[in-house]
Amino acid sequence: MKIIISGGGTGGHIFPAISIANAIKAKYPDAEILFVGAENRMEMERVPAAGYKIVGLPVAGFDRKNLFKNISVLWKLNKSMSLARKIINDFQPDMAIGVGGYASGPLLKAAAQKRIPTLLQEQNSYAGVTNKLLAQKAAKICVAYEGMEQFFPVEKIVLTGNPVRQDLVCTEEKRKEGYTFFNLNPHKKTILVVGGSLGAGRINESILASLKEIEESGVQFIWQTGKYYYKDIVSPAHRLPCTVHPLEFISRMDLAYSTADLIISRAGAGSISEFCLLGKPVILVPSPNVAEDHQTKNAQALVKKNAAIMIADKDAVEKLIPEALKVVQDEAQLKELSENILTLALPNSANKIVDEIEEILKKND
Repeated sequence: MKIIISGGGTGGHIFPAISIANAIKAKYPDAEILFVGAENRMEMERVPAAGYKIVGLPVAGFDRKNLFKNISVLWKLNKSMSLARKIINDFQPDMAIGVGGYASGPLLKAAAQKRIPTLLQEQNSYAGVTNKLLAQKAAKICVAYEGMEQFFPVEKIVLTGNPVRQDLVCTEEKRKEGYTFFNLNPHKKTILVVGGSLGAGRINESILASLKEIEESGVQFIWQTGKYYYKDIVSPAHRLPCTVHPLEFISRMDLAYSTADLIISRAGAGSISEFCLLGKPVILVPSPNVAEDHQTKNAQALVKKNAAIMIADKDAVEKLIPEALKVVQDEAQLKELSENILTLALPNSANKIVDEIEEILKKND
């Protein structure tokens, strides 16, 4: 079996792609898997670190604000199409899988032109432009939310959920280990703050604006600041309470999740899938800098089912921490949020996608 997996640009695309690859290898150890990503993006580091070969395309996203910049974007797209055709000819895949992001466009289009079956994986509740364009030729479209027939042909849609990191499980043993690992007090409430792999400036501002209230509350914070913000946050300019534990990056997210009574997060599709599987109460602050405002739509899908709280990015500095400090002390609300988000969980997503891959390949034998 020879499979190409294409897409990337953010952790939200890369983690599901690697999870799918791992699930394929677990079932078919001899399978050959090649990743195709965008040059100079996160996947060019993360994929080799996970043990897979990756080829980069010079593709870039369209600039909707400055149309003149798109002259170079079109040139890169044309070059990427040529390279994608060469990759398909050289590797001769049995199938191509697209997980969204710029690079999946040229690659899956080139695969479809060669009559190689394609499968799409759409993480968000609002489909991205690339996947909408590729849907017509796809054999199957694996989605994480109901109601996706507004974007895709209903007969191609399969509700699989989003593949997530496989080591994420919350246990009492991990909770105790987490208190020691993060130097926390087991008798105090814990809020985990995550802003994506690079951090979230507005969420960080919100915490810095409310240090006095945090100190008075006695609630402790595990705070993933992101590498761009860490040095400034730990500088003497900010006198952080002893209950606030800033970290550039959290290496043991399983322990962080286990100790958290409440999570503050952006509303990326992958993160939301993890919260659902773990049944964690969460306050979502959607990023306003995401194409087609995906994150707001992801958050709203949970808010409608009373499975999360949403605070707009523009209101975060004023409202986020006061709301979080109130919610974390309300046992009834925490329990309700936890129970409701757990009902949205779709476990074993990567294996379900492998089942779909098998079905498509059997039909094409």
